[in-house]
Amino acid sequence: MDCCSPEKRKLIEEIGVHFEKIHNLAPLSARIYIIMILSPNDGHTFDEIIEITQASKSSVSTQLNLLLQTKKVEYFTKSGDRKRYFRASRTYLKNTLNDEMNRTKEEIRVVDKIQEFNSTYNKEKFQRSGGVGRLYMDHLKLQKENLERTIEQMNQELEN
Repeated sequence: MDCCSPEKRKLIEEIGVHFEKIHNLAPLSARIYIIMILSPNDGHTFDEIIEITQASKSSVSTQLNLLLQTKKVEYFTKSGDRKRYFRASRTYLKNTLNDEMNRTKEEIRVVDKIQEFNSTYNKEKFQRSGGVGRLYMDHLKLQKENLERTIEQMNQELEN
């Protein structure tokens, strides 16, 4: 069974490389994640994932468990069928934004400490370059507000 067209395989590879960097995923994990995102909601069995990726059972199992733990992938069963089917989590985009929100909040916290320290102990430096830090802080706060708004809208969409 070849479940992937050449176009889909090319896209899996291209986006997989991107997800390796952005989501800090191992290459196989990134490919499995992309396969799930590009697949219909009926999902893929473990054996299908092995066939698509051409990877070993242990490698696929390890990476699937990682994706399950990070809530990027979920599994379900079908009535009368003992197999588990894997698909991208319904909330994977929301989870991605929540991760970005956590990074942004931490960046705000750190930049605030830097600004506070420099304004107290490096007054001359702060007077010369503190405006850049304030601009960056303004950017981070706007980013945080935008993320909050988008996450709230996603919550409403997912409830429907």
